[in-house]
Amino acid sequence: MVIFGAGGDLTKRLLVPAIYNLQRTGLLPKNFYLLGVDRVDLTAEALRDQLKEAIDQFAHTRGKDAGAVDEAAWTTLAAAIDYVKGDITKPDIYAEIGERLAAAAKKRGTDGNVLFYLAVGDRFFEPVVAQLGKAGLAEQKDGKFWRRVVIEKPFGHDYETACTLNRQILSVLTEDQIYRIDHYLGKETVQNIMVFRFANGFFEPLWNRDHIDHIQITVAETVGVEQRGAFYERAGALRDMVPNHLFQLLSMTAMEPPNNFSADAVRTEKMKVLEATHLADTPDRAAVRGQYDAGGIGDKKYAAYRAEPNVAPDSNVETFVALKLMIDNWRWGGMPFYIRTGKALAHRTSEVVVQFKQAPFMLFRDTPTDRMLSNRMIIHIQPDEGVSLQFGAKVPGPKVNLGRVSMTFKYQDYFDSAPSTGYETLVYDCMIGDATLFQRADSVEAGWRIVQPVLDAWAKHSKTAPALYAAGSDGPTVADELLKEDQRSWHTLG
Repeated sequence: MVIFGAGGDLTKRLLVPAIYNLQRTGLLPKNFYLLGVDRVDLTAEALRDQLKEAIDQFAHTRGKDAGAVDEAAWTTLAAAIDYVKGDITKPDIYAEIGERLAAAAKKRGTDGNVLFYLAVGDRFFEPVVAQLGKAGLAEQKDGKFWRRVVIEKPFGHDYETACTLNRQILSVLTEDQIYRIDHYLGKETVQNIMVFRFANGFFEPLWNRDHIDHIQITVAETVGVEQRGAFYERAGALRDMVPNHLFQLLSMTAMEPPNNFSADAVRTEKMKVLEATHLADTPDRAAVRGQYDAGGIGDKKYAAYRAEPNVAPDSNVETFVALKLMIDNWRWGGMPFYIRTGKALAHRTSEVVVQFKQAPFMLFRDTPTDRMLSNRMIIHIQPDEGVSLQFGAKVPGPKVNLGRVSMTFKYQDYFDSAPSTGYETLVYDCMIGDATLFQRADSVEAGWRIVQPVLDAWAKHSKTAPALYAAGSDGPTVADELLKEDQRSWHTLG
């Protein structure tokens, strides 16, 4: 495995701790070799020291071993770590990488199989892939070994740039060599959406517009932009979260049953959903943007977004976005999907809320209508992974009064939780060649196509300020209006 950007934050916080967790759970090959590549002045020994500190801090474990590092696992992994210093935009370093990989094939028996991981800024994606191609490092000769490339988000900045990047990369690599990674799909609950839907016979018959009133998908964060102001000024909440994280949740929630669980079958059904998805109305009516103002969550106080480091004092970049979407197919035609994401909100939560239609009133005509509660299913993705189901029940007593009750399933109550940063499954899948949880070129472009009208509209009105919301709230009130005109409301955060 070759990591470009070995000295970076992603490598330290998520990637190498995930590799360590694979080592301690016995899923890393015995002949594994890790080559770090960066321009920082490091030796292999210094890199090992840095990564050991990162594992101490970020390789989350639970139970009686919580906080403890498996020294045997680390010793084995550390022995496999090597380092090359150089400029990844220049050809010289790729010759050195080739020599190291050839030596590793002989010494460690890697058989020429290499996973290149681009843990670098998106401006380096195309140059690095181009240099891999020129150096012959991307060639898979006669099927004797494989070469794969993992690319982090953001994959493009809009529809046009995403298409251009796909063309550039596919001129060097074949689609089966490319793994466009989205760490949200490494979460157990996200993967379980498919199992939950298709392995349980009492859910799938109800999973359509005849029985469901609408679906809400929320990814809310309590943190502000922190030290990512410069990045956020270029991206904003829509580009950062919607074409990737939220659309992956949308497609898994709305997809048709695949013929099997092979990568192509699953990704084809997800692609069909995105092809059929569009804004429910014009961007000014179906899209809302907001920006957090000064506020607080408990004892923690937040400065306004415009006062954050590396943010323009008159910035109109959104830190909150909500969209109303429709999916034009037989299962979902005419039923709305509402999605939202934002920073500095009241609670950290990622969830899919399935709001079922209300039962007829006639049996309960003497019961106050505000107690006629429709059924609701919530798939909790983080922080507490699980599923809850809300339904009506009779309140004990001589009169027929209804109350809402809830049944909740939590993963931690039923299953042992493996150590996880969220990347373990994805890195392992890259190694074994399972692309099910990775985006294909067509799905990336489809996601950008859906949001492009919003990007164009906001660019046209770039001097129009987003609606402000206090940090620590549920977001701007204009987002409530998006549902209120349909006689609906957001599920309360938290």
